[in-house]
Amino acid sequence: MRHGKKINHLGRKHSHRAALLSNMASSLIINKRITTTVAKAKALRKYVEPLLTKAKNDTTHSRRTVFSYLGNKESVKELFGEVAAKIADRPGGYTRIIKMSDTRIGDNAETCLMELVDFNTLYTKDGAEKKAKTRRGRSKAKGAEDTTAVAEEKPKKAAKKADKKEGEE
Repeated sequence: MRHGKKINHLGRKHSHRAALLSNMASSLIINKRITTTVAKAKALRKYVEPLLTKAKNDTTHSRRTVFSYLGNKESVKELFGEVAAKIADRPGGYTRIIKMSDTRIGDNAETCLMELVDFNTLYTKDGAEKKAKTRRGRSKAKGAEDTTAVAEEKPKKAAKKADKKEGEE
């Protein structure tokens, strides 16, 4: 039974699995998109998302921490440069896994496309700026206009009543 076992070992020893995930994470950061199996992509997501979060804070300590995981200077430079600038306002969910219909020839493993979310121009409308986030519940659309119109009508009615009283006297 697999109770409480959250890590997929991917059929490898610890050092081999760490090297695999490190190399895949570096490839993902440099190329922005890789093709792999679904199991490896899910394991890579758990590995790379905390590194992307750490890259938002550009300090020497966070650079050294990320380098200890990746072990590749070019990918660290790319991560803290171009990638961190794009994901700065995103609260999480930096990667996307898209399952492909075909399977791998040799072992019939399910394949997928793993990509960084902010670098796919198909979903971001050619890099157009994002809409501003709106809060719900406090809109000033119809309710506010109606109340101001009603507030303006009340003094006019009161003024008309006063004019009528003065005319009668």
